[in-house]
Amino acid sequence: MLNPTREDNRLDQIRMLTRGVIMNKFVNASLPVLVGASLLFASSAMAQGIGPATGDREFSISGTGSSNKDFDNGTFGVSGDYGWYLSDRTLVGLRQSVNFADVQGDSDNTWNGSTRGFADYHFGRGAARPFVGASLGGIYGDGVKDTGIAGLETGLKYYMLPSTFIQGRAEYQFLFDSSNSAQDNYDNGAWAYTIGMGINF
Repeated sequence: MLNPTREDNRLDQIRMLTRGVIMNKFVNASLPVLVGASLLFASSAMAQGIGPATGDREFSISGTGSSNKDFDNGTFGVSGDYGWYLSDRTLVGLRQSVNFADVQGDSDNTWNGSTRGFADYHFGRGAARPFVGASLGGIYGDGVKDTGIAGLETGLKYYMLPSTFIQGRAEYQFLFDSSNSAQDNYDNGAWAYTIGMGINF
């Protein structure tokens, strides 16, 4: 048997180096593709896990503010919501608000509260969830006659984590003590605004 020559050894080394270079190029080219595909899959899986499912509950706390159409009377306070998801898009619950009122021409500032039921419908399945809804309940306290309150609302929830969100909401509210007064008072309603955060569990 003949011993391999130096030339043969050199050729073998060149072949091995060429294979190594090709393999390195393949790994270097495919690594970003694999990482990108993994991130895309992970973000897709995360998006599917964001937000509530049917049967989940929700608690949120918000700062509130309201004003009349002329912005010369206003209130601020705290609002807490507790709700149940009838589906992954439909939320029903109870809302409790406590407000401090500053009325023009009145030296005595007043406190009032409201307790309402609400229903909201959410759109989309990503991190941003716009919603529309309505509320109905009662208002009471120092500066108001105990009476009914109703309103329409719209807002946006943005999920920072799979079950934790920040939200903004605007409500058009009006007072009533009968069905006739509800129709009469709708045009004399006030806007209420809330910004807060909440969790699904």
